[in-house]
Amino acid sequence: MGYLSRVDLDEIADRLYGLDVSDFIAAREAEARAAKQAGRGDLARQVAALRKPTVAAWAVNQLSRRHPDELAELLDLGEELRAAWAAQDADALAELTARRARLSQRLVRLAPSSGAEVEQTLDAATVDADAADQVRQGRLARPLSYSGFAPAPFPRSRPARKPSEEEARARADREAKEQAEATAAYEEWREVLAQAVQERDERAVKVATLEKKLAKARKKLAEADQRAEVARREEAHARARLKR
Repeated sequence: MGYLSRVDLDEIADRLYGLDVSDFIAAREAEARAAKQAGRGDLARQVAALRKPTVAAWAVNQLSRRHPDELAELLDLGEELRAAWAAQDADALAELTARRARLSQRLVRLAPSSGAEVEQTLDAATVDADAADQVRQGRLARPLSYSGFAPAPFPRSRPARKPSEEEARARADREAKEQAEATAAYEEWREVLAQAVQERDERAVKVATLEKKLAKARKKLAEADQRAEVARREEAHARARLKR
């Protein structure tokens, strides 16, 4: 009771979002119930409203806990990247973009569950300061994305010759056709990707649940082996006494 009179939502959220996905709902209900029993109805309602994280969001949350130094390196690089873009420093922007790709891939490999949404969230954190703060806190319920203009290397100069009207029209027609084809391909593969990611995340949750059950079963087996060994020794001792 005394403990719950001191804790706040941030402390409880930190604890919940650090758990395995399969344990989140039960732990959230227990925390909300305890807060309500302690007379903290507002806190109980806030805790009950916390959303269960997706597998991708959980994976990023785990990075903030298991690999804080590596994650901080990427987020610090994001600040440099945004500054380079604001200064229109082409050399720095090109170098930082390459470093971001390497760091992002390293973190994706370190994540307990990888996938396009994990990488997408890390990319958003390097482009947007608010996204970086959310990733750093480690309490994501959903993966993040960035729909604005992302910093990227830009050309140093423009072509000296101005194209003719005919060349401009031909180029516009070609670009429109390429854009239409690219849009159609993107929409098709985005749907395929969404289905694949959903299937992969669902299977990852099932595997995690089965691994947890297997660990419990192995523990019970070890306990049963120990009891059997004790019973075997005692039975042998009793049998020896019987023959005397």
